[in-house]
Amino acid sequence: MTTRFHPTSREAGSGAAEAAVEAAAFSLVRGDWLYRVQRRMGLIPAGGAGIGRRALFFSMLTWLPLLVWAIFNDRLFGTDGESLLGHYSVHVRCLIGIPLLIGAEAVAHRVVPLCLTQFLRSGLVDAELEPRYRAIIAGGASLRDRAYPWVIIGGLVVAWAVAVSVSPNPDDVRWGDLGGASGFAVWWFLLVTRPIFNVLLLAWIWRLLLASILLFRIASLPLRLVPTHPDRVGGLGFLSRMPFIFAPFSFAVSAVLAAAWGHEVAYHGVAIPSLYFQMGVLVLVLAVLVLVPMLTFTPRLARMRKDALLDCGALLAAHGRKVDRRWIHGEPGDADDPLLDAPELGPVADTHAIYDAVAQTRGVLVNKGVLLAAVLPAALPMLVLAASQLPLKATLGKLLMTLL
Repeated sequence: MTTRFHPTSREAGSGAAEAAVEAAAFSLVRGDWLYRVQRRMGLIPAGGAGIGRRALFFSMLTWLPLLVWAIFNDRLFGTDGESLLGHYSVHVRCLIGIPLLIGAEAVAHRVVPLCLTQFLRSGLVDAELEPRYRAIIAGGASLRDRAYPWVIIGGLVVAWAVAVSVSPNPDDVRWGDLGGASGFAVWWFLLVTRPIFNVLLLAWIWRLLLASILLFRIASLPLRLVPTHPDRVGGLGFLSRMPFIFAPFSFAVSAVLAAAWGHEVAYHGVAIPSLYFQMGVLVLVLAVLVLVPMLTFTPRLARMRKDALLDCGALLAAHGRKVDRRWIHGEPGDADDPLLDAPELGPVADTHAIYDAVAQTRGVLVNKGVLLAAVLPAALPMLVLAASQLPLKATLGKLLMTLL
């Protein structure tokens, strides 16, 4: 006869504590190849993430040489749009995009461990599921630390840098031409500024994919979802924080493209209405990308809702029949019927409320707040660009009249 091992409460508590520590220690960023390289370079201190120093270092590394070159070669200012100052996307890429992509790591360091720990704290992952949950977190860390995603990222960045160096877009580099000859600034922009931005950009696309893989694996577990939970998603409402991790990425991409289109509008006569379609597509694509991790739970939530409606319907039907026989038809029955006397169910009105709560559950983790967090960072630079051609005085006057 085989004897099954049942852990004691102390052992189970110890396992839960270890799982919580592992969940709290997981990071989308710490430990990956790019993080390790920056630590060896001394940009990331042993006791922190060095967000501020790295944002300043890479921002100045990509932008300051261009600025100094433009000042000494009288290419900083100009009225024809072929000065450095007139190419807005260069400045936005260096001074806004790069700091945002680095600063997003601070958001990830806070939000991801909080969400992973909450699976344990809320009981969605119980003692029985803990080993599998810990294995998923360990697998996510192993996947994060692998080299091949960075080989792919490096290959893409190098290939793109070579392609644009051989045949650059004339409008992107004309500001750096001196009498038709491309100078130092053009090569710095093509071989340093753009590649650094592209590495950080592709790094966040990889992290977005990594987060989606991790949450998809967690969603495949038989989680102890609560169909009647007031968040209407079985107790998974805490995952609504996830889009905030990728909001800086979305804003950075949108801001750089808005700045590039702004140059076209200001200096090349492009009408803003002709860009509306591109703006809409960009906002849609970025919003969908940010929402991908949230959608990994959709099949699980759909099954939960379907099964809960059937189970709740069967329970409440049995309860309703007993109430009808006892109080409507006066039929004799068990005076101590456990279903009628169950305090968890309460009166008929409460049982109806239980069914209504289940019926109101959503099949997706996306609500108005999540949608706003996904769309607004992508849409805001586009809205600023669209508003740039509105007459400011008339617009403010209309807003004032509306308010008064």
